[in-house]
Amino acid sequence: MSQFDYIKDIAKFGLENDQEKLLSVLNELIEHSKKTKKINFALQLQSILKDSIRQQKSDNLTRVGSDTYFNRIEDKELNDLILEKLTSDYTFENLVADKNIQDELALFIKEHQSAELLRKFDLPIANKVLLHGPSGCGKTLASYVIAGELKKMMVVVNLGAIVSSKLGETSKNLAKIFRKAASEDCIIFIDEFDSLGKVRDYSQDHGEMKRVVNTILQLFDFLPQNSIVIAATNQKDMLDDALLRRFDLNVKFDLPDEMKIKELVNLILKNGQFQFDKPKNVISIIKESLGLSYYSIQKTLITAIKRSLFNLKGDIYPMQAIINTNVWKELILQEKRALTK
Repeated sequence: MSQFDYIKDIAKFGLENDQEKLLSVLNELIEHSKKTKKINFALQLQSILKDSIRQQKSDNLTRVGSDTYFNRIEDKELNDLILEKLTSDYTFENLVADKNIQDELALFIKEHQSAELLRKFDLPIANKVLLHGPSGCGKTLASYVIAGELKKMMVVVNLGAIVSSKLGETSKNLAKIFRKAASEDCIIFIDEFDSLGKVRDYSQDHGEMKRVVNTILQLFDFLPQNSIVIAATNQKDMLDDALLRRFDLNVKFDLPDEMKIKELVNLILKNGQFQFDKPKNVISIIKESLGLSYYSIQKTLITAIKRSLFNLKGDIYPMQAIINTNVWKELILQEKRALTK
């Protein structure tokens, strides 16, 4: 059967409200998607299916205080703690970074791809990653690359919901997220991980600080090796030393140099749809871009492309659009002025 045949059957059994056949075809489609290398699609379907089955089990009338009652409450609370569940198509081709960063991430991914071999020799598998460095330098993108290369679902933590002013609540919220990762073999991504450090460093309740630190340490120690936690921070110095030692991989991201800026520009323009009106000016603009993050440089170039397109006249568009380098340079200067304010 083709994917379209499965979709037609899903529509048919769904409209007929034949749940048994619907679930059977959905599972067949998931297996078909895996065999045809549509792994992300299969992961998304699996997640939807699991959530739906769990929801159906708790939709019936339940006795207050029963296991089902508390499971329903916990599912609702857990959903509030998750900002997004996603799959990624990103690979190393999408990541512009120093070679040592690419190599470290590649070896980490290789460990998980070779998990059976490592287990055979009773060797541990690295599964805790700290990404740190200035904002906009590729930490979040690197997490997407890990998820994409390993074909794993990634749960993005809603840190605002995790951190609570209630005594002991932050630790409980963290435990719920880690249980989720353990049960679904997925990646936990915690951005602005230093926010947990701020709770410890600046809270007046020192007992609460210790509870949060101890909880994270315990969760790290008992995290199943097929699950992964990726933490990102701009302020590594704020993190507790005991926490830092728990990370298997510690990767530092820096602002791009001229060579990396050129790589980024080439990546953005790789499809050949755009070219610069004054190519000789690009070298000086790249030098002017030093001190900006990858994100800022990418943002200014894409904005320059869009504004150049706005100047096209008529309904017939050229095969290759021209980028106004003066517009790009001015946007770069605006970004640099914003940094000095």
